Amino acid sequence: MPDIPWSTPTAPAPDAEVYVMASRFETRTLAGAFRFFLKSPGIILQIRKAPGAHGVALRARVFSRTFLTLSAWEGQGALHRFARSEPHRSSSRAAAAFMRESTFTYWTAPASALPVSWAEAERRLAEEAARS
Repeated sequence: MPDIPWSTPTAPAPDAEVYVMASRFETRTLAGAFRFFLKSPGIILQIRKAPGAHGVALRARVFSRTFLTLSAWEGQGALHRFARSEPHRSSSRAAAAFMRESTFTYWTAPASALPVSWAEAERRLAEEAARS
């Protein structure tokens, strides 16, 4: 399945610090993976319209039942407001029924570091998983 490449809804100021989130989701079943994948474009579109969103990308490995997300935000508050808004809120709750495991990691970076590479996101996710 194709990835959804990095897009920049609102460019941050060149000297700004951004709040970055990377996540890794694994579904229990292939059917769950397809459900997750089918909901993804709507959530990506929601992020692209969210106040304070500076970037978003998705790496979908449907047949491996694994998904990585990467996003950059004006700050932690912007991310939390998005996470509590619809349709993300309802989709997240519904997805819990077919998720196997999830890992999240957060950090700040200079705006000049955007877009964050998948290698960097995967390294940070692996470190976070090792701590858990």
